[in-house]
Amino acid sequence: MNLTQTHTPAIAAGGAALDTITYAVAQSAIGKILAARGSLGVCAILIGSDAEALAQDLASRFPGKMLVKNETALHDDLAAMACFIETPAAGLDLPLDISHGTPFQQKVWGELRSIRRGATITYAALAQRLGQSNGARAVATACAANAIALGIPCHRVVRADGTPSGYRWGTERKHALLDKEAAI
Repeated sequence: MNLTQTHTPAIAAGGAALDTITYAVAQSAIGKILAARGSLGVCAILIGSDAEALAQDLASRFPGKMLVKNETALHDDLAAMACFIETPAAGLDLPLDISHGTPFQQKVWGELRSIRRGATITYAALAQRLGQSNGARAVATACAANAIALGIPCHRVVRADGTPSGYRWGTERKHALLDKEAAI
């Protein structure tokens, strides 16, 4: 695992600088939350119960990147995320870096960002919006690949019968987020 706590630039063999991702973990109302930023913006918001497992997940999602833990640098991002979880009406206006996704994933993630707080959509309806009438499974796969929980609100996608289903971060967390948003 390529985790470090130093703040010096990493140099790869041959003298080329490695891309750096800064990250930090904090507690929130729905568990531990990891925020990570690269040069283009927030590239990951991961949710879980164990800080080390979240850091390992980040490392596996961004192989070859230098990961630098820095709570001070991510303090404001983490505070905004915690506020959004508690009070979804506050919104979550952070610059997002979705460049690590495929073109189709980026389309799905962009469409997810257009779903208003408190609303849900089915996988099939989201596929329809994207012009993929038989693409519900592909949409579900793109949702599962989303590394930016909350910022790309895949928790707003539900089954055809309207019930919440599988969520990368746990169905209980999905229910909690949807319940908070529905109360707005």
